[in-house]
Amino acid sequence: MNIRRAENKDTGRLTELLRDVLEVHAAIRPDIFVTGTTKYSVSDLEEIIGDDSRPVYVATDDADRVIGYCFCQIQEQPKDACLVPFTTLYIDDLCVDPEVRGSGVSKALFEHAKAEAVRLGCYHVTLNVWTGNERAERFYEKMGMKPLKTYMEVVL
Repeated sequence: MNIRRAENKDTGRLTELLRDVLEVHAAIRPDIFVTGTTKYSVSDLEEIIGDDSRPVYVATDDADRVIGYCFCQIQEQPKDACLVPFTTLYIDDLCVDPEVRGSGVSKALFEHAKAEAVRLGCYHVTLNVWTGNERAERFYEKMGMKPLKTYMEVVL
C-alpha cells in the first residue's frame, strides 16, 4: 500500500468510493441524504485536488488503484475575544473500499493525515461522525480521538 496526494486520474475511483460512503450515510439518515448521489462532481474533485488548502490523500494498492481516501481541509481559527488562533486539519471524509476494510487502510490514512497535520504546524485534527455510524465512532476512538463538542438537532 502507498499513500499519496490524489491526482486528477483518480477522480473516477474517488467518485465510486464517494457513492459508497454516501449510501452508508443515507441508510443512517434517509431524511437528509439522497441515495444514489455523491458529495462531489468530477469537476468539484478536480478543483479540490488542485487546492493545497484541501488536500486529498489516497491509499493505493500495488497497481496504483485507489483503495481509500481521506479528504482534508486546513482551517484557520483567527484570534477573537475568547479563542486563541490555531490551525486545524479537518478530516472532511475518510472512506476505504469495502473489499479491503479491516486491513489497516483506514488507520494508515488517518495516521498519514495526522503526520501531515504535524508537518503543517496544526494544533489538532478534527472531524465529524454522524450519530448512528457506530463503526466510524469506534474506529476514531481507537485512533485516540475524543469528542470536542456535540452538534445537536430537533427535527421539526
